[in-house]
Amino acid sequence: MTDTPEEQERSPLAEALQQSKLGQLSPDQKPTGQAVLSAMGGVRGLVESLTPGFLFLLLYTITRDVWISVLVPLGLSLLFVAIRVITKGQSMLAFAGLIGVGLSAATALLTGRAENNFLWGFIVNGVLIVVILITLAVRRPLVSLIAGALTEKPHAWRTEAAKRRVGFWATVLLLATFAARLAVQVPLYLMGESGVQALAATKLLMGTPLYAGVLWVVWLMVRSVSVDPGAKSKVS
Repeated sequence: MTDTPEEQERSPLAEALQQSKLGQLSPDQKPTGQAVLSAMGGVRGLVESLTPGFLFLLLYTITRDVWISVLVPLGLSLLFVAIRVITKGQSMLAFAGLIGVGLSAATALLTGRAENNFLWGFIVNGVLIVVILITLAVRRPLVSLIAGALTEKPHAWRTEAAKRRVGFWATVLLLATFAARLAVQVPLYLMGESGVQALAATKLLMGTPLYAGVLWVVWLMVRSVSVDPGAKSKVS
């Protein structure tokens, strides 16, 4: 028996996406808060992602000391990774967080400027914007690629008009999210030391909470063209 075009097009990327946290957001399933939470690493993942940033804001507000403000969150990130390793939990997100915190801390300490603790975040956002723009330019919107991999129907997301529109606009929404972060945060960064506290608070608000909301909206958009009306009524 020959494979369908979709099966033939399955790639290691598709397999990786289905095994990743994004696999919790299958478009043919009813959207739930629990699934979004799982896709973001669960409660434990949220704590690991939010605590270092909150701790930096708290310590810098109290001490105005760059070393204390960046080294304590770095130590906490190391602790999170150690706990993951000891308990044999999924450590990929914790390691990724540690790398981000470590690079940010190194930049701030080497320059002696607290605002540079956020420089790597700007770079990551900039790279994501470029990647998304490329996928739009070659008419392979990022959301369409991901949805096609998760549903094992990549061809449909390139040929069906409704799916193409949703994939395009959902990708534009992601692009707008990353662009908004830079538009709001870069001016605060350019204020230097006087803008550090506002920058830290803004990064917290426009980080995980904003991402969760956008992820939910994108999921609803994708699901609107992935599930037939009869199936929707059964799960609603």
